[in-house]
Amino acid sequence: MLYLTMFICFVSAILLTPLVKKLAFIVGATDKPNHRKVHQKIMPRLGGLAIFLAFVIGFVVLGPENEAAMPLLLGSLIIVAVGVLDDIRELSAKVKLLGQIAAALVVVLGGVQLEFINLPFGGQLEFGWFSIPMTVIWIVAITNAVNLIDGLDGLAAGVSSIALGTISLMAMLDGNVFVMTMGLLLLGSVLGFLLYNFHPAKIFMGDTGALFLGFAISVVALLGFKNVTIISLIIPIIILGVPISDTIFAIIRRYVNKQPLSAPDKNHLHHRLLAMGYTHRQTVLIIYAIAATFGVSALLFSMSTVWGAVLVVGVMLIAIELFVESIGLVNKDYQPLIKMIRARSARGRS
Repeated sequence: MLYLTMFICFVSAILLTPLVKKLAFIVGATDKPNHRKVHQKIMPRLGGLAIFLAFVIGFVVLGPENEAAMPLLLGSLIIVAVGVLDDIRELSAKVKLLGQIAAALVVVLGGVQLEFINLPFGGQLEFGWFSIPMTVIWIVAITNAVNLIDGLDGLAAGVSSIALGTISLMAMLDGNVFVMTMGLLLLGSVLGFLLYNFHPAKIFMGDTGALFLGFAISVVALLGFKNVTIISLIIPIIILGVPISDTIFAIIRRYVNKQPLSAPDKNHLHHRLLAMGYTHRQTVLIIYAIAATFGVSALLFSMSTVWGAVLVVGVMLIAIELFVESIGLVNKDYQPLIKMIRARSARGRS
């Protein structure tokens, strides 16, 4: 029944997307080209609504019985409402942030919290009241991370699909039926939309889709790996390595250049690959491959011993460093920060 419902979500997204495309033009949810954007014509950008509605159809068909089911759905309604309004009217960064926090609090107060973690060598680390702000920060951070990578046709949808596939597979191996169910319903919905969104895109997911996917993935990942060991807690971070790492470098850029965190630029991962001469389609496929590599690494990480896990992380960090330097993501903007970090490290060793 689960796989049939996933197929229903897939077909629903295929059928709903053309209708949402027409609605986007009617309500003025369109994206106009400018110096930062790759597309050269006006595009509808409400596609995430089709993803959400397809997911809701699957949700209703299965009627999952889990205490986190309704908080996830209610939080999704809030985040989608914020996304729809932003796609139509372009809300301020503060208003969008407040909406994200409200959606996160619905989930947190509904019982989805990172309450404790089991230490590798015995005992537990209880978070107490800090569990609420920690969970909210995690949800808001991942929501915005997915939103930041939504810069090319099919990029956010494809990367999200890879993350959802990895989370669903790991949930299945762990026997977590609810997480596997939510992951597969979301995956079916995104793949149906991706048929219209892959280059050359006929519709963008907009903030409606990027915020919804980021929110849903953050919650599902938390449900799959909360209250586990410190080592296992790193797994969702690895799975979401592409949006997280791109966000970290964006924050560094803005800090070094003394810009607000919401300031846009053209130095994201996909911008750098395009600047190197890769085509739109090649850039997206390269990032898909990177996301898949993170997914495989997460699987290996989950099956490793403590020292094996440390080795996997070490290899990944070295690979990220080499890749970042090879594509020029670490450019002159970063040099003052790099020199400061190296100077402090040298003083620490002396």
